[in-house]
Amino acid sequence: MFGAMQEQPLLISRLIEFAARNHADAEIVSRRVEGDLHRYTYRDAAARSRQVANALDRLDLPAASRVGTLAWNGYRHFELYFGVSGSARVLHTINPRLSPEQVVWIINDAQDAVLCFDLTFLPIIEAVATECPTVKRWVLMADADRLPATTSIPALIDYESWIAGERTEYTWPEFDERTAAALCYTSGTTGNPKGVLYSHRSTVLHAYAGAMPDAMNLSSRDSVLPVVPMFHVNAWGIPYVAAMVGVKLVFPGAALDGKSLHHLIETEGVTMAAGVPTVWLGLLNHIDSVQGGFATMRRTVIGGSACPRAMIERFRALGVTVLHAWGMTEMSPLGTLSTLKGKHLVAPESEQLALMEKQGRAIFGVEMKIIDDAGRELPWDGKATGDLLVRGPWIVSRYFRDAGGDPLVDGWFPTGDVATIDPDGFMQITDRSKDVIKSGGEWISSIDIENIAMGHPAVAMAACIGVSHPKWDERPLLVVVRKPATEVTAEALLEFYRGKVAKWQVPDDVVFVDAIPLGATGKMQKIKLREQFRDYVLPN
Repeated sequence: MFGAMQEQPLLISRLIEFAARNHADAEIVSRRVEGDLHRYTYRDAAARSRQVANALDRLDLPAASRVGTLAWNGYRHFELYFGVSGSARVLHTINPRLSPEQVVWIINDAQDAVLCFDLTFLPIIEAVATECPTVKRWVLMADADRLPATTSIPALIDYESWIAGERTEYTWPEFDERTAAALCYTSGTTGNPKGVLYSHRSTVLHAYAGAMPDAMNLSSRDSVLPVVPMFHVNAWGIPYVAAMVGVKLVFPGAALDGKSLHHLIETEGVTMAAGVPTVWLGLLNHIDSVQGGFATMRRTVIGGSACPRAMIERFRALGVTVLHAWGMTEMSPLGTLSTLKGKHLVAPESEQLALMEKQGRAIFGVEMKIIDDAGRELPWDGKATGDLLVRGPWIVSRYFRDAGGDPLVDGWFPTGDVATIDPDGFMQITDRSKDVIKSGGEWISSIDIENIAMGHPAVAMAACIGVSHPKWDERPLLVVVRKPATEVTAEALLEFYRGKVAKWQVPDDVVFVDAIPLGATGKMQKIKLREQFRDYVLPN
């Protein structure tokens, strides 16, 4: 027997139309590449999204055609999110921090038919346009007066001219909710990146889950600053959640320095911000330098890489709760958020902080398990450590064009992370499987070693890698960037570990560097560090 309910597909177009009708006057504020602030409303965004859809129809672009973007977080990018996917095409966000060679490879693999890009990235497009034969229309996301006088880019038009003559009315098509909506590529640390193709259904379900109180807890009462880029896993789904619940959106554009972000937070009444730890380091350092604080911001979602306890404590001292999050491109990306349960609210602060350090509890829609090397499921006791696997309605089943073959193991996606899960469901990543340090048959968590180092007042950034050892196979080496105008010796840092970890887990040595290489998504590139220090000789 079937239920007698209406059948209505879960489509991304419904999100922007809901926002236009129910949150018509809610603001969307964008710092533009040109430096000024742009303001309009969801009503305006919906109208311009319809113009985008009409412009794509005018190009006779078939359904499922890919429309690429190379752009910062801003109102035009937001319009493309809905105008492209809502009209049954596929939005393909491209990370501009990748090398030009990778950008070309990704555009060609996706077979983008249109590519929209911000003014910042004009030099990149100038260099690669002739190598991308599938792109029939290049769109500069700027006003007409910003078009270059001469260019090697074929069929180039500015965004405003592209949509200016189009009607603001559009009948969004109805189709199967499992239809592809957006395409993101993994960061591709080894080999070519792989595409992950999200559906309308998976995206809308992910937005529902992301808004929940035990997730990002977003509502129309919030003013949200997504610092996490819209070119990185759809800004963790925040643009879709925002339209669903009608938050005020504050887009930072290209200005991601601490001073610029703090100014936006204070002047726009931001209540929640989301980003990776490296960005928040800059914000906190700016606040320290001006002895500032936050008038309205009360929480921040931090993911992308492990958030050090020291950062959680610094935000807490400023009245901001850190929601430590974990996910992957293959997971749309939200998997877990470290929100406390009711019983934890009366626990001592040290216990609360220990839980907040973990990557958190699964949101509904995500199932997790940890397994040993033989594939046996391990208990949720907070002690057993194993490979983390996930499954759910917004988790990848196969990569775009079946790259890499079947990624699943008995229907579960292997994340490549090593983790523990406690009886309350709090998951903690102890390492990436490729980063774990195996010393004398025992595992050492590089994340634990890094987080302790980050608690030292002179440490700006720290990475722990394994280097070869004649007796123990591998031993930990700590690579450190000092904070400006501070001094700390290797001996003092190693002493800092006393009483915090077992003696055999303390790094064998410390190396000070000017910078630690970061990838296109802000994560530390340990593979480069391992290459750099491959022949490093540890002290006896």
